[in-house]
Amino acid sequence: MKFPSVSDIASTSVTHVDISCSIGDALDIMLEQDHRNIIVIDRDCFRLLTVIDVLNIQNNSMDLDMPLSKLDLKIIPTIHKDKNVLDTLEYLNESVEYICVVHSDNRLYGLVTNSDITSNIDPDTLMDNYKLIDFLKLGRRMKWVSRDIVTSVLLNDMIKNSFDNTIVVENMKPIGILTTKDIMKLIKQRSDLTLEISHYMSYPVDTIHKDASIKEALEFLRSKHYRRVVVVDDEGSLSGIIAQHELISLTYSKWVSLMKEYQEELHEINNLLKDKNREYEIKASTDSLTGLYNRYKFSELYLSSYSAMVQRHNEMSLLILDIDFFKRVNDTYGHNVGDNVLIKISHSLLKTLRNIDIVCRWGGEEFIALLPTASLKDAGKIAEKLRVFIENLEIETVGKVTVSIGIAQVVEGKSMQDIIDRADKALYLAKNSGRNCVKTENDILDTSKVKDS
Repeated sequence: MKFPSVSDIASTSVTHVDISCSIGDALDIMLEQDHRNIIVIDRDCFRLLTVIDVLNIQNNSMDLDMPLSKLDLKIIPTIHKDKNVLDTLEYLNESVEYICVVHSDNRLYGLVTNSDITSNIDPDTLMDNYKLIDFLKLGRRMKWVSRDIVTSVLLNDMIKNSFDNTIVVENMKPIGILTTKDIMKLIKQRSDLTLEISHYMSYPVDTIHKDASIKEALEFLRSKHYRRVVVVDDEGSLSGIIAQHELISLTYSKWVSLMKEYQEELHEINNLLKDKNREYEIKASTDSLTGLYNRYKFSELYLSSYSAMVQRHNEMSLLILDIDFFKRVNDTYGHNVGDNVLIKISHSLLKTLRNIDIVCRWGGEEFIALLPTASLKDAGKIAEKLRVFIENLEIETVGKVTVSIGIAQVVEGKSMQDIIDRADKALYLAKNSGRNCVKTENDILDTSKVKDS
């Protein structure tokens, strides 16, 4: 198996202008050729004029005769044309969509984009059993609005928060989308931005079901020439948005396993893989928002901790923590503030729990911690300390929040799911007992005895 060089996949027909070019001339080229971005050559580096820059220029009523050098344009990374395509992977993150491909003397050879990378991935090599729903559990953020939002208000919000696309929803069902291409059309046609976004959104929205595999999602992107997939559930409600570069990250682990089957290629790129594999292992095992372990990694660590418990005849407990009235936080202050609360709670868990404890974001506002060597009684003390610490925490905008905690003891011969179910019942009891408290599985038994008597 031979991976292509960057020159093999680069687009060599690239529209570009010099840094001395006027803003107006650059905008004319973008509008004439229907580009949402344009490369700007600045001596020994390359910059990018984007549609967001264009909106800023319009909002600030800038002199279009000024040279592009007066703008603070983002620098694009470069890569030599003879490099292996794997060298591009480290650039494909949240902020980089393009890589300039250069000759040895740094002259522009071409451009590599997320689409170029995706087009060179063979779908038959991808993980057919890895579903989009598994990826959406990692808490990816997205931007969505109602159809009656004023277009100028939305554009200002997109500039402020650096969103390059927006989904328009009605009863949480996607009815339209606004992309950078749509924004360029608004600018080109000098549209009335006081109208509602429903006048300018593209529709209908092509969607893909959350149970689709990564292979199906990439084939969808390839056939539609899209940069992202809009994911929906059984009822057609919006579940999330996944970008091309995020799908590329998911497929990287499969690439690694394939390369191990081809010793000649492996020898050539072995050093490159060591660094990249470490990076992607971290991404695959952690929650993107909080940095805590995700479900997959927690399950793996649970098994090793369980084996150690059995071998050493130790005790071990598991706690589930749920933020009280978290939906109220999101509904009142918005999801950005809600995200900040989740991050603060994550920091509290790491700060309060012991170094040997394994902490995971289980999903939404729910967290799980495995407490090696801790009896049920010890776990109760640890959990109470954590509860008090969070109760006394001052969180920006929100103020105070509380948590409810349920605890169960890990029992030899019982599955992880059984332990989690028992801890979840204790959590349910804590919620029904007024919240902001700690309950163990023993409290459930005590409650049952009281009812029986």
